[in-house]
Amino acid sequence: MNIRASGIAAVVAVFLAGNTGNAQGRLNVVTSTEDLASIASEVGGDKVSVTALAKGYQDPHFVDPKPSFILAVNRADLYIAVGRDLEIGWLPPLVTSSRNAKIQPGGQGYLDASLNVRILEIPTGQITRAMGDVHPFGNPHYWLEPGNGRLMAQAIRNKLSELSPADKAYFSQRYDDFDRRLATAEKRWDAAMAPYKGTKVVTYHRSWPNFMERFGLEVIGYVEPKPGIPPSPAHTIDLIDEMKRGGIKLIVVEPYFSLKTPQAIASQVPGGKVLVLAPSVGGVKQATDFIQLFEYNIGLLAGALKQVTGR
Repeated sequence: MNIRASGIAAVVAVFLAGNTGNAQGRLNVVTSTEDLASIASEVGGDKVSVTALAKGYQDPHFVDPKPSFILAVNRADLYIAVGRDLEIGWLPPLVTSSRNAKIQPGGQGYLDASLNVRILEIPTGQITRAMGDVHPFGNPHYWLEPGNGRLMAQAIRNKLSELSPADKAYFSQRYDDFDRRLATAEKRWDAAMAPYKGTKVVTYHRSWPNFMERFGLEVIGYVEPKPGIPPSPAHTIDLIDEMKRGGIKLIVVEPYFSLKTPQAIASQVPGGKVLVLAPSVGGVKQATDFIQLFEYNIGLLAGALKQVTGR
C-alpha cells in the first residue's frame, strides 16, 4: 500500500534525530484501535502512555495512514494489534517504516491481541475474491464480546509485566479492578437482554457475530450480499422478502455505512427499524471506554428490541 513513503521517510528522519524517548518513564503503548487503547489504559494506569491510531468512528479495515502514525509507532515500547488481518491494508507498511525493531511482528514489543480470544467464522476450504472480503483467519471483530475483552486485558497485563517486571503487581491490581467492574456490568447487560434471547436480526456487515452470540440473538442475513460488497437491488429484494417471511424487524448498522439501503429495506418491512450501534470505543461520544461501549449499545439495543418485539 502506498503511504506516501518518501514524505513520511523524511518526517521520520527528522523525528529520529531529536527523539529522546519518554521523559516520564512510562511505557509508550500504541494500539491499532481505541478499543485496545481503552483496555491498555485500564491495565496500565499511570505506568503507560497510550496512543490509538484508528478512531472509533472509522472503519478499521480502511484507515489512511498519516506521518504522525509512524512517529508514534517509532517510539512505541509496545504495539498492540487487533490481528486476524483486520489491519492488513494499512498496518504492515506502517510498522515496517517505523524503524522500530522491537515492535515488529515476533518482537518483544509486539502483541497480537487475538491470540488468546474466541474467534468465530474461521473459513474452511479455498478462499477466493469472489467470496468478498473474507478474513482467512476468522472474524476480526472479536472485541465486541465482553469475555474476549477480559482475555485481551489478561494478555496486555502479561505483556506489560514482561516489559516492566517491577510493575507486575501494579498491573495485576489494575487488571483485577477492571475484571470486577466488567463482571458486574455483564450481569446488568445479561439481565437487560434476557427477554430477547432467540430474536432474529439483520446486520449490515459481519461485525457482530461475537456480540450477537454472547447476548443470544441470531443474525439471519446481511445488507451486504458478501463481506465488503455493496448491496445489489436483487439481494436487497431477497432480504426484504426474508425479513417479511420471518417477521424480522431490526437492522443493525455501523455508523460509517450509508443508511440509505438499510432504511429502504426497513421501510418495506412491517415495523422495520434501523439501529446504529457503536462498533468501537469512541464510535460515539458516550462510548468513552470498553465498558461504556457495551453500556451504550446494550441500552440502545434493548430499547429497540422492546419496541419491535413488544416484550
